[in-house]
Amino acid sequence: MERLLKKLKEANVGKVLENEPLKNHTTMKIGGPADIFIEPVGIDGVINTIKIVNEEGALMTTIGRGSNILVPDEGIRGVVMKIGEGLDHLEVEGTKVRVGGGYSLVSLATTISKKGLSGLEFAGGIPGSVGGAVYMNAGAHGSDISKILEKALVVFRDGSCEWLSNTDMKYSYRTSVLQKERPGVVVEAVFQLRAGDRETIVKEMQKNKDYRRETQPWNYPCAGSIFRNPLPNYAGQLIEKAGLKGYKIGGAKVSELHGNFIVNTGNATANDVIQLIKYIQDVIFEKFSIRLETEVEFIGKLKQN
Repeated sequence: MERLLKKLKEANVGKVLENEPLKNHTTMKIGGPADIFIEPVGIDGVINTIKIVNEEGALMTTIGRGSNILVPDEGIRGVVMKIGEGLDHLEVEGTKVRVGGGYSLVSLATTISKKGLSGLEFAGGIPGSVGGAVYMNAGAHGSDISKILEKALVVFRDGSCEWLSNTDMKYSYRTSVLQKERPGVVVEAVFQLRAGDRETIVKEMQKNKDYRRETQPWNYPCAGSIFRNPLPNYAGQLIEKAGLKGYKIGGAKVSELHGNFIVNTGNATANDVIQLIKYIQDVIFEKFSIRLETEVEFIGKLKQN
């Protein structure tokens, strides 16, 4: 690990830290240290990081702005690469937007709406990065990333880099080809938007943002929606019908505002959250014969029992 650390620092890939607490990089404020933490600068920084890690045979985990993930209390061995400030560039040309994978999705939606471009209104209030949103086909209010993505620049595990079209991404509900079939890191995306009335677009985006603020518990650390909606049912409604709002295990609690959110009341561990997820799944299956699947991603060695 010392040799890997030395090589990464000498390569000037970006910010390189040892034993960095990952709770500082997740919206749930849960997670132990990463042996080596890297926030690469530029696409070359990502490619060089992956190549060096591969040369040393080390494990690597990639994160974005830390929403929609749960990190083990004992941390993550090997290297954790964060796609963040070093990849937050933005170019707007007509109705086409080219943006770095580390750019905040909320900030992008806000900026674009003020330019009178339509297509990202649904993203007002969605936490996380552009790269994470493209990776998981983030969506809300009847729309999602698949409706606007033209192409994404992806760096794969062998360090190769390739543009994938919307079709190549094989999008479905909260899923893309990158999750299992072709694991990779989104470093840039090109969105095709539409020109529209600036005032109308800003108003619609603000309405979506206000709706999230009123119905979701962002005053507490949380990861976003915990479960995928088992359409035509909705996870939050099922959890509420089961009387589980406010149910607590350790420092993890089902939000009283929205049933599909688990909040960290201050001292929650990853294990608390895992146990609460399992309890919810068991109760919902017992009451409604529906097995809820998680939307939140478990990274490192953290697994559901």
